[in-house]
Amino acid sequence: MSKLSNPVQMAVIGAAHGIKGELRVKPFTGDPMALGDYGPLFDRNGRAYEVAAIRPAKEVVVVRFKGVADRNQAEALAGTELFVDRSVLPDDVEEGEFYHADLIGLAVRDESEEPVGKVTAVHNFGGGDILELSIGGRGGVLIPFTQAAVPVIDVAAGFLRIDSAAAGLVDDDEDAPPDTSDEPGGRNR
Repeated sequence: MSKLSNPVQMAVIGAAHGIKGELRVKPFTGDPMALGDYGPLFDRNGRAYEVAAIRPAKEVVVVRFKGVADRNQAEALAGTELFVDRSVLPDDVEEGEFYHADLIGLAVRDESEEPVGKVTAVHNFGGGDILELSIGGRGGVLIPFTQAAVPVIDVAAGFLRIDSAAAGLVDDDEDAPPDTSDEPGGRNR
């Protein structure tokens, strides 16, 4: 199998579960039990994984993949990221819902509709989605993916609009306490 042309990460394999080749898997799907509904999953090297059985287990699902028959085989897969091609995902998402893959590459505009950069990645470190932007030649600029910080998203038109203040990209000096370091009774006496 060749590599996917437009990969979308669906899950990451965790630790082995038991001795019969089952694995704890963290799905990134709306319905964790639907992980096998998209057809075979693929790793970064193009190897296919077919879900033979799946059951819920707290924050993860326990999956048995075809061809993984024992704990040793399962342990070798820990940390493997699983993908499908964007083409197998439905296009009829709810309003306000987006696939991360559809956001990457969108142009970024500011409040005055001026282009300022583009979306380079979408991350989630546990506290909610974060957009990584390339702005003004600076890469790795992180902003929260919230309604306040990103009030307009138009995937069809190829852009999103940010609120620079809500995204934390401008200093808001009005909220800063006054500098009293040179005044009598100030901090730096």
